[in-house]
Amino acid sequence: MSQSPAIRVERLAKSYGAIRAVDGISFEVRPGEIYGLLGPNGAGKTTTLSMLAGLLHPDEGRVLYDGLDLAADPKKIKAGIGVVPQETAVYESLSALENLRFWGGLYGLTGGRLSAACTSMLEKVGLTQRAKDPVKSYSGGMKRRLNLALGLVHEPRVILLDEPTVGIDPQARLNILDVIRDVAAKGTAVLYTTHYLEEAEGLCDRIGILDHGELLAEGTLAELETMVGEGEVVTVHGRFDAGDISMHIGRLEGVRLLAADEQQLVIATDAPAAQHGRRRSRSLELLETVLEGDFQIDSVSIRPPSLNGLFLKLTGRELRD
Repeated sequence: MSQSPAIRVERLAKSYGAIRAVDGISFEVRPGEIYGLLGPNGAGKTTTLSMLAGLLHPDEGRVLYDGLDLAADPKKIKAGIGVVPQETAVYESLSALENLRFWGGLYGLTGGRLSAACTSMLEKVGLTQRAKDPVKSYSGGMKRRLNLALGLVHEPRVILLDEPTVGIDPQARLNILDVIRDVAAKGTAVLYTTHYLEEAEGLCDRIGILDHGELLAEGTLAELETMVGEGEVVTVHGRFDAGDISMHIGRLEGVRLLAADEQQLVIATDAPAAQHGRRRSRSLELLETVLEGDFQIDSVSIRPPSLNGLFLKLTGRELRD
């Protein structure tokens, strides 16, 4: 019997004037699961997390934690949620220990329980030796690690993480990711937003691909790679006439033009075709066709099935564009 979701998001939507920042998305996160929302900057990730944290009221839809509607009893539900914002929420004039005691106290921890929680979190994020130093003396990576500790000090059932590794060194990133894995292994549901492909691939149990406020696809890494198919994504840079290139590519079976302008073409290809008993690459056929035309080609890249390839196929652009 499958576990009921710790987080259930139903048709969530939020607009700012004419801009639809989040457009009717739905997904679930189970206890002990790390669910990644993967998308470029501006995709709607932070707006989504702000609604899940109760900081923004959705225009449509609802958020449920363990079956309880966040809007019905926000104070009670928020007590079991940890939030790690993209911008570090630390008091730089205080020490790490003082920050933890302050935030732990806000969540209702007192006495020995508060002291034990602070000691444990300092050890987990590798700040024990610097616990009493003012945070203003910390490096960016240390501040990020403390930021994570503040969201976890009360041992929440759910943790919402908004790009927690942006702009930090590799060692601090590895520490943060290890802590997140450990927290999830103990049963906490983790919602993790990122625009780093390698993080999503290496960390998350399931991934939702978000762009322009829409959830375009979701599943395990294997399921998403299956959606890409066996074909490749070909990107050609140069000088083109979009109409002419569309005509040339239209001659081929098993290819689809995703995006075209005067400087770049993005084309999805199907699995290799059989020819005289051999598998002939669709990408090779495609390049032969492009070269037949009167086009200036500066560079060509061919990408195997991957999350970035899926994003290209779904949107016609790179994840980090």
